Amino acid sequence: MNFPTLSVNLCEHPPWVIASPRFNRHPLPLEIQGVRRTHRSLFDRLDALADPAARVRRFRDYMGMVFRIGGWRRESSRPARRSLRNSYLRFLRGWMADASSTEGAVLKGWVESRFGIAPTFHAGLIEGVASERYLLYLAERMRESASSNAIESQLDVVYEFVQYELRRRQPGVSTFTLYRGVRNIEDYRFLGEPGEKHAVVRLNNLNSFSSRIEHAWEFGSHLLEAEVPAPKIFFRSDILPGVLPKGEEEALVIGGEYEVTVRSY
Repeated sequence: MNFPTLSVNLCEHPPWVIASPRFNRHPLPLEIQGVRRTHRSLFDRLDALADPAARVRRFRDYMGMVFRIGGWRRESSRPARRSLRNSYLRFLRGWMADASSTEGAVLKGWVESRFGIAPTFHAGLIEGVASERYLLYLAERMRESASSNAIESQLDVVYEFVQYELRRRQPGVSTFTLYRGVRNIEDYRFLGEPGEKHAVVRLNNLNSFSSRIEHAWEFGSHLLEAEVPAPKIFFRSDILPGVLPKGEEEALVIGGEYEVTVRSY
């Protein structure tokens, strides 16, 4: 069975290509349709800044101006205040607390709508679009997205900014070795036996990884080591510092089928 994908997405490559192990071995550039053009003024200003910290400040200033992040206190109505408070910061932090939370549903929904890759886990394994867990995911995704301030557009800019920074900070680097700690290995779909050291695994459409192997071991007695292509890195805590607690070294990785090395103790 192929990895569950949609027939359409907002990228220049079809979903089944993005979700394939071949894409991970031979990465192709990914760009969400229209985002760089719509927010051209941001990236033009970033081009003029040599200091990464200055570029992060410019990004935050821009997000505050365009999406009024931080402006909720000036609103008189409760729905308006709630909408403005539900920024990308809330959803990233909510994901890190619990990937099966309502915030997690919104982030998985953003991946599904932009890259065409459907989730395979939300509060349990998703067995199909008619399953109870897929319906739960849809309900939470729609409810939270409706009460937010253009959250999918905010996440589009976050992704394009992270991609921009990866190219500027580490030019020519196409893949990164990342690690994921796993507590329940039976929650993963392996193409082959899960006891094999080298295997292909179907990851959820969005996943937390760490750049430090010792940090990843804190999350379980099994470890997945993967070569992650740069275009499939949605968020990295070192690129946008201050979003997560100090000391966290997290990357949010767009899923699909990955060739991994499995370690256990």
